Amino acid sequence: MGETTGTLVAAGIAFASAVIGAVIAGRYAKGGAEAGGRKAVEAALAQVHGQAAAEHWQWVRSQRHQSFAALFAAYAVLDEVLTRIAPEVRSGGGLDAAARRELGDGTLEVQAKTSQLALWGPSEANELAYTLTERAIAAVASLLAVAGANPESMSAAWFRFTQAKEEMAQAHAAFLQRAGEIVRDPQQPVS
Repeated sequence: MGETTGTLVAAGIAFASAVIGAVIAGRYAKGGAEAGGRKAVEAALAQVHGQAAAEHWQWVRSQRHQSFAALFAAYAVLDEVLTRIAPEVRSGGGLDAAARRELGDGTLEVQAKTSQLALWGPSEANELAYTLTERAIAAVASLLAVAGANPESMSAAWFRFTQAKEEMAQAHAAFLQRAGEIVRDPQQPVS
């Protein structure tokens, strides 16, 4: 074999080795690129899902705050109506149609806001809101009993009303305390 032939064989082997090496490197590079691409897509999806979950949590939290505020506003209106009308009823003024309508509307508004709050939770806030609603309904019913009381039963009916109104205020205070804790807790779960 001559020097030229040896050089050509060596060049051919070198060329073949380079091509084979490039093909092998290309396959591994392709596999690495695909794996890296998959990981990048997975990371992007995880980030998008995480961001969506965080945004959903913030939205639910905002809805809770709005529901709490709406229930507090409805309670304040009903409490004001009871406080304004009660002395007149006790003195024998009775309940005219407008006063009955105010009491009915106030009670329905508290019930409606409690039902809306039930959508957003958490469950212990829902329970406290329903207790508040029950106490508000009891206070309104007690005032209606005062309006229908005769002079002999007026004192007992008034006592039941003041007791029912105090229980309503206590239920409001318990709900207010827990709602405040929920609002201030940045780690409060969505469910």
